[in-house]
Amino acid sequence: MHDVDPLISTLYQVFDLIGVVLNGIIGGTIARKREFDIVGFIFLALFSALAGGMMRDMLIGAGAAAAVSDPAYLGLACVGALVAFLTDLKGKVWEIFKVHGDAIILGVWSTTGCVKALSHGMPLIACVFMGVLTAVGGGMIRDIASGQIPGIFGGSPLYAVPAIVTGVVMVGFSSSGLQALGMLVAPLVGTGLAVLAYWRGWVLARPGRAPVNYTAEHMAQFVRRAGNRWWGGRRK
Repeated sequence: MHDVDPLISTLYQVFDLIGVVLNGIIGGTIARKREFDIVGFIFLALFSALAGGMMRDMLIGAGAAAAVSDPAYLGLACVGALVAFLTDLKGKVWEIFKVHGDAIILGVWSTTGCVKALSHGMPLIACVFMGVLTAVGGGMIRDIASGQIPGIFGGSPLYAVPAIVTGVVMVGFSSSGLQALGMLVAPLVGTGLAVLAYWRGWVLARPGRAPVNYTAEHMAQFVRRAGNRWWGGRRK
């Protein structure tokens, strides 16, 4: 992000660090529900806050991940764990704050991951994937470590989809030579979609009967009926 407006870069840095604290807290609240000790709080906070960016940096060959090269990231993730350890965060107010705050960070992290991949010359579809991984990868590792099925795999309001849309918007703006504008628009689109998904209860459809099998069964029934009519007519 060295080539963008300093104000935009500063805003991203601020939201990035806020996201680390918030996701550290979210990881800690899950540790509380699972009745983990302080070590569990810290590890779930670290996974939640940092794992997505670390996996992204490893895959694009960006050198040492910011999560380990900058002590602020580790420190703030641990602060989030400590907040969750000392405070039992629950209730509607916390839920609304968490959802809306997490939606903002999702938009920012999706855009950040996409921009970083673009700066390393990765294919456009890979850039979108890196944005999604940055936003949801930490939550996936956190859920797996705590013995849960990752929420993005179904049953929860749309989360990965807003990250994908954010990445696509960012790639579109960047391809048009409007990267700075994209860094303003893309996170707003992703955040808005994530918030709408929460309040409207939007989820991706789960498979019912597999369409291919369903069609094959009906075709087989049709062939059997046609065959029976044909043989019946021959006997007459």
